[in-house]
Amino acid sequence: QEKKRLTICNIARQWEIQQNRIALVASLNQDKDNEPCQINGSATYVFPEESRSLDTILSSAVQGLSVLESHLVEVEGDTLCLYGAGALECLDRNWNVQTAGIIVTVSFIFIEFDEIVQVLTKLKTKFPNLVHLKFKETNLVMLQQFNALAQMHRIEQLTVDHQGNPVVNFSLWKYYVLFRLNRFNLQKINGVKVTETDIVMAERLFGILAYVASSELPHYRMLSLFGESKRKQFHYLLEGKGKKSGIGSEESSDNRRNGGEGTTRATLNYMTKDLHMEKLEEIKERKTFCQTYVENLVKEAADINMKNESLQKLWPQMFIELVRDAVIEIRNKNSYMKLCLQRITDQKQ
Repeated sequence: QEKKRLTICNIARQWEIQQNRIALVASLNQDKDNEPCQINGSATYVFPEESRSLDTILSSAVQGLSVLESHLVEVEGDTLCLYGAGALECLDRNWNVQTAGIIVTVSFIFIEFDEIVQVLTKLKTKFPNLVHLKFKETNLVMLQQFNALAQMHRIEQLTVDHQGNPVVNFSLWKYYVLFRLNRFNLQKINGVKVTETDIVMAERLFGILAYVASSELPHYRMLSLFGESKRKQFHYLLEGKGKKSGIGSEESSDNRRNGGEGTTRATLNYMTKDLHMEKLEEIKERKTFCQTYVENLVKEAADINMKNESLQKLWPQMFIELVRDAVIEIRNKNSYMKLCLQRITDQKQ
């Protein structure tokens, strides 16, 4: 128990240091021009030398702590507790079938949510009876992050601790969760039972959001999100029939029965920071390629146009010279016939 306590304390300190580093970087990015920033109510300046020294201190602190255990994996009854990002590696192990079947709840503590997103598909296969997810100190900061939980095959309970998850300060966060994860039929959120009134309110608050999100996507992007069975529903929605017949509510009830993802809700996705940066880099590369390609086409078109203009100017004189050379060449019929025969012979050889 003492070793467990020390390990958790160590993980908590590493997490705090990491968060301070992130806050420091964000602060420095905002104060690149050495503008005064408010710290504890007083104005001060952040100089490059100070930023380097602070970052060095934080790095040294993390290195010192890394000597101790940096993660913890623990099974308590039917709950799997994962402390620290390194604990996620346990999901790659070959779990005992009996142990994996017991797990009903997985608790993530001191782990970045973006790192958790990458292992959600593993949870589905490793723990078939998993129905409850808990998040504490995971940096859940925006509603969009809950979109990632749609990857799960089953969730009955969701617990998001106030500690380290600023998103719970939004008054409507529970309604958004109910709306986005409606196909799971969540029973409890933070220990409070979900009512029919909550579900109706969630649809009223965020139903238009899914419609707007789907309407902003190009048709080919929308079609790529769904299988063949969903494409007819999408075409039906595009024709405006969905709005007239109230397809939103019908779609919700159908998806609950079928356990499928709604055609419009599927457009509400979450992209991790790393993946977002990769996409931005890819877009940048495509933009550079397209710009270079178009510039080369323009240059080639300009060269062709210049050659064409030059040809138009020279053509009258060239035509006269061609006619003159042809007349001179065929003036002597016998010599011209010999020349033609000689050309044919040369071609055959």
